[in-house]
Amino acid sequence: MHKLMKTKIIATIGPATCTEEKIKELILAGAKIFRINSSHESKEIHKERIETIRKISKDLNLHIPVILDLQGPKIRVGTLNEPMELVEDAIVVLKPALEQEDPAIIPVDYMGIVNDVKQGDKILLDDGKIGLTVLSLTKDSITAKVIYGGTLKSRKGLNIPGTTASISAITDKDIDFIKFAIENNVDYLALSFVRVKDDVVKAKSYVQKFKGEIPVIAKIEKPQALDNLESIIMASDGVMVARGDLGIEISPERVPIAQKQIIEMANAHRKEVIVATQMLESMIEDPMPTRAEASDVANAILDGTDAVMLSGETAVGKYALETVSMMNMIAQNIEKSSFYKGNHFISNKEHIYEVDSQAIASAVIRMLSEVEISAIVAFTRTGFTGKLLSKAKPSVPIIAISDNEKTCRKLNLSWGIFPYLMSFEINFTEELLRRLDEMLMKETFLNAGDKIIITGGLPYLTVGKTNFLRLHQVGSSRTMF
Repeated sequence: MHKLMKTKIIATIGPATCTEEKIKELILAGAKIFRINSSHESKEIHKERIETIRKISKDLNLHIPVILDLQGPKIRVGTLNEPMELVEDAIVVLKPALEQEDPAIIPVDYMGIVNDVKQGDKILLDDGKIGLTVLSLTKDSITAKVIYGGTLKSRKGLNIPGTTASISAITDKDIDFIKFAIENNVDYLALSFVRVKDDVVKAKSYVQKFKGEIPVIAKIEKPQALDNLESIIMASDGVMVARGDLGIEISPERVPIAQKQIIEMANAHRKEVIVATQMLESMIEDPMPTRAEASDVANAILDGTDAVMLSGETAVGKYALETVSMMNMIAQNIEKSSFYKGNHFISNKEHIYEVDSQAIASAVIRMLSEVEISAIVAFTRTGFTGKLLSKAKPSVPIIAISDNEKTCRKLNLSWGIFPYLMSFEINFTEELLRRLDEMLMKETFLNAGDKIIITGGLPYLTVGKTNFLRLHQVGSSRTMF
């Protein structure tokens, strides 16, 4: 159980980590979820990687989920003949195109860019490392001046801060990848550049159209999303603090407070939350992170995130394994610190939860301060009970028991949950209790005599409800009510 680390680590799979050996090493180092980025490489390559993750998960008897990141209306530089050196005060021309035809012109893969900028606007390239100011426009080109330069490479991102691109929130490419995700049994979709709740609703409608049941995580990376944050969270199955583009769109100094606000609101609404982008960025090239990066990861965990995500660090980095190990060590150190607070739900008086389930979950959390408990065991078919308890950040692990492999995988995104696949009867019987004890002593850290709280939706494992709890001693026929 990786020393029962409760914060989940997401590793992005890329050229540096796509082999069976590398993926297995990342899992053993502490990665619990893998992200596949549809912005890069082909569907055939992504399919092969998903199959490899599934094979290794089965070999290790683990339930590893896959998140497919949809590109969304991300504007990128087209394919360049070779990297371009852009120097301060130079005049450059940008034109809509997928590939560079003239070595003096920067191609942009968004045909509508000329309509979305005006004279005086800033254009930022490569996560803001290169800055331009628009000087003039024609019907099919933009002339701009380099404010601060650098080396521009193919397929780097392009941002126009303060504007809303006319491109749809869900592109044709995204629709194609939603269908691909359903066909390949992907566990989560991450929707890029969400601006309003209708973007999420639209993505979910495509999932439904293709007869899928994949949860949608809204990536918060536009100022409009911050303005509509609560409605977006309520429409989504989870959110991601996507700090790369967010830091370009709203300026870096505003990102820390925005991160805290997003995490707090997501937890109040009982939704999973991920913090992503540049967490251990220097480890793409160096074997050790900066002190600032270590503090950044620690603060995201202290803020209450469910998961922390690695992007280029594991996709193309030289030290992918070391990066996961470092993030693992930071998380463990924070979780055992007195600064880390748990065993409480964030309340939101304006939002009404499923009252009975919340009452049971709150009672479970209160019991942790009154009885010496080794773990919470949650029976769940849909994942509802485990996810609800996770939002209180309980001081003991949540062992989620499900008879559904997909549910087990999805639960691995939630803080503090350790999912196990086990068949069970529709009623809570003594035979089920005996089998549970055998499984817990054989497959988990629990021993005979440990006290646990058993909870869930029984009888019949009702969908979306938590309606019972029992105090039980492992390896004993006694159940203490």
